[in-house]
Amino acid sequence: MKTKRIKSYFKGKKILITGHTGFKGSWLSLWMYLSGAKVLGISDSIPTKPSHFELLKLNRKISSTIIDITDLTKLKKVFIKFNPDYVFHLAAQAIVKTSYSQPVKTWKTNLIGTVNILECLRTVKKKTVAVMITSDKAYQNLEVKRGYKEKDILKGIDPYGASKSSADIAINSYYHSFFSKQKGKVLIATARAGNVIGGGDWSTDRIIPDCIKSWSKNKKVIIRSPNSTRPWQHVLDIIYGYVKLAIKLEQNPKLHGEAFNFGPDKKNFRVIDILNKMRLYWPKINWIIVKQKKFKENTLLHLNSNKSKKSLKWKTVLNFSNSVKFTIEWYKYYLKNKKNIYYYSTKQISKYLAILEKN
Repeated sequence: MKTKRIKSYFKGKKILITGHTGFKGSWLSLWMYLSGAKVLGISDSIPTKPSHFELLKLNRKISSTIIDITDLTKLKKVFIKFNPDYVFHLAAQAIVKTSYSQPVKTWKTNLIGTVNILECLRTVKKKTVAVMITSDKAYQNLEVKRGYKEKDILKGIDPYGASKSSADIAINSYYHSFFSKQKGKVLIATARAGNVIGGGDWSTDRIIPDCIKSWSKNKKVIIRSPNSTRPWQHVLDIIYGYVKLAIKLEQNPKLHGEAFNFGPDKKNFRVIDILNKMRLYWPKINWIIVKQKKFKENTLLHLNSNKSKKSLKWKTVLNFSNSVKFTIEWYKYYLKNKKNIYYYSTKQISKYLAILEKN
């Protein structure tokens, strides 16, 4: 699908995005706004300071509602009033380390919050396409090099991974129990993505935000697992995947109820690899390795995205080097031009779409 068609596909459509104030949510909200969509975002707070959402001043461009997705009553009222054409469910407690210190909140947000979104979808009166985002951490991690496929066992062991596995199972249950026999009124699919990097991420205990916070103050960043591998990919590649899934799901109802992996086209890279790559774009950076860990963390993760490539015609546009370059360039611009981030984030989307057009 040509980029012009992608950019105009959602024009005038009602798009509901949960977790719109977060890292991925703010980029998706900006993408949809630039597409001419009528966007309503639902989040329970501004999760970080700084905040990409606030820097973009998106509250002046889209409708924004502060609601905890565990509050089903309030959530239903918003759904019924807005009556969305598309739903992108991104809201989550997404930090593994935080899930150990706040397991109850993690379970409530990730499982009950997802169930509440599914309950709200049962109330819609028209055709609605829903993309439900979970995580690659939902899979049972056997620490093997082969990529996990959509049919592999869902069995996260930490509170975050387990809550995402459970959310995935809940989505599948609702599909079979309530949505599978409908005549195309609610079309639903699950998206599982790997580790996402990109400008505007200020979350705690994530490699690049931790680096930027330390390096901007000329401090060494602490690295705990230098040889851990992850399916690193740029946030715009993932947003493109979510957008492509919504479009293809609407066009092809046979994808209804299916799950899709979104991972990098090439091999995974280690934490130390991404540090060395960042050093190319940010001279005089440094780090210290502290291998002692207070919580269990997977060291090897890899996704098989062949299904997305075949069924959705999706693949990552930015390779590892360009993903890091896009990311570091955003943060370097931010440190010099904090008040003009809307311009630069918009510019990066345009640049990404231009590269997509050539692929």
